[in-house]
Amino acid sequence: MLVATPPRGGPADDALVALLRAWLPARRWFPAKTGRAEVGLAGILTFPGDPAGERLRVALVRVRARGVDAVLQVPLAFGPGPGAVLGVLDGTTVRGGVGDPEFLRAWLAAAEGPGAGVDPDGARVMTGEQSNTSVVLPGPGSTRPVAILKVLRTIADGPNPDVDVPRRLVEVGWDGVPVPLGWLVGRWTGPDGATAEGYLGVMSAFVPEAEDGFELACRHAREHVAFDDDAARLGTLVADMHAALVRGFGTVPADGGAGLVAAQVGDRFAWAASQVPALEELRGAVEGVLTELQAVPGAPRRQRVHGDLHLGQVLRSGTRWYVTDFEGEPLAPLAERTRPDFAVRDVAGLLRSFDYAAAVGGLRGDDASSWSGRARRAALLAYDEAAGTTLADGTGAAGSLLRALELDKALYEAVYEQRNRPDWLAIPLAGLHRLLG
Repeated sequence: MLVATPPRGGPADDALVALLRAWLPARRWFPAKTGRAEVGLAGILTFPGDPAGERLRVALVRVRARGVDAVLQVPLAFGPGPGAVLGVLDGTTVRGGVGDPEFLRAWLAAAEGPGAGVDPDGARVMTGEQSNTSVVLPGPGSTRPVAILKVLRTIADGPNPDVDVPRRLVEVGWDGVPVPLGWLVGRWTGPDGATAEGYLGVMSAFVPEAEDGFELACRHAREHVAFDDDAARLGTLVADMHAALVRGFGTVPADGGAGLVAAQVGDRFAWAASQVPALEELRGAVEGVLTELQAVPGAPRRQRVHGDLHLGQVLRSGTRWYVTDFEGEPLAPLAERTRPDFAVRDVAGLLRSFDYAAAVGGLRGDDASSWSGRARRAALLAYDEAAGTTLADGTGAAGSLLRALELDKALYEAVYEQRNRPDWLAIPLAGLHRLLG
């Protein structure tokens, strides 16, 4: 565990904050995308081999803006070397430290877990991530990747599902996740003066020759190749994941049952219709679905779920599939991200992803409906076979819940696309019309 030194508030801290304030807004993982953000130090972490932080420091940066109050992790390296340059402090160059071999060696030495033989000198920082920064690590004397280190950019007090859930799944014998090999915890003082403690990052086994599930599905659609076989494997994978999550975390009663879900989806529709006028014509059909859901006599027990499952969160290696990224929304409270939910919410997310893959792959109209429809059915039949449910024929409480949660997801998508990608609004609208018959 690394323990932070509180900020001293002198000229040195002020100079560092000035560098960070200028550098952070352009980072993809910076949470305050619009408007003015207040940036300040929450603490400085150092490693045992460099307690004064002369070569390496991890700045914990509190960012406050409209709708944002977060602590960010910014590893820094001092002196010449790789990494983006933030500026100069006291005549010394300050760089982003995530990909620095010295930082990686210090991280590995401080981490808990079984570990792995890796060569930090051959590390490669991945680009394009929105929320975190990952580093691919090869084995000693090799260029072949053996591990991937995810540095969590937004840290929070308490357990992090992106670390704890895969660890628990492996403990109960499930092999559908990359095996966690190491994790590092930090301790700092929160804004209220209380001690906060949370994960700083996790290193996991690298999945060789892995293909991103969404990119793979889009390619199938683009080439007019059915995705049914892989969709079926995914259905089985998700059902097995849910069973393992029950073994690892148990279940709780579905307080409020289906009626609570109906009320929540009703609120979602009211919000979405206020943002997307085209949804108003669906009001009667939505109310019919919610009335049907309210009549469901019972609901499945709640359990830990992935929480943000879609094709972009799964990897295929050969014919095997793996689930990744259990973090959820990084800026959402941890209590919300770890709250038990209905397992079919994950299924709903996967099904909506098939519609997007068909559209992004270039399919339109009946071709898109046919391609995604076959993938949906294959996934549901396989899930049913593994889980003992009846989702494919839409019967029972789980079937009604699935329809409502797909509806909820598509309503959220409609607002998102209206605001950010109006040309894509047709994708969730088509899904809504299909769901509402």
